[in-house]
Amino acid sequence: MLASKFTDAQKAFAIKQGEAGIPVAEICRKAGVRQAAFFNWRNRYGGLMPSEMRRPRCRHQPVRVKRPENSTGNSPDLGLRV
Repeated sequence: MLASKFTDAQKAFAIKQGEAGIPVAEICRKAGVRQAAFFNWRNRYGGLMPSEMRRPRCRHQPVRVKRPENSTGNSPDLGLRV
């Protein structure tokens, strides 16, 4: 997979300009990006800061389920008696 030619800060700056009301065609022309890419960025990164835009290296991480705690709050109740 090719690395992105645009940094997270550049993507965030373009999205902020779009939110400010600058026409998308003008933003894309100045940044040198296609409008389709801009709209993909907006859908994926809209509302995020540049530091939050980094994706985890593994895209298919398992979903971690938080187990309910027992009444003492120390460990999950597995129904085992000791």
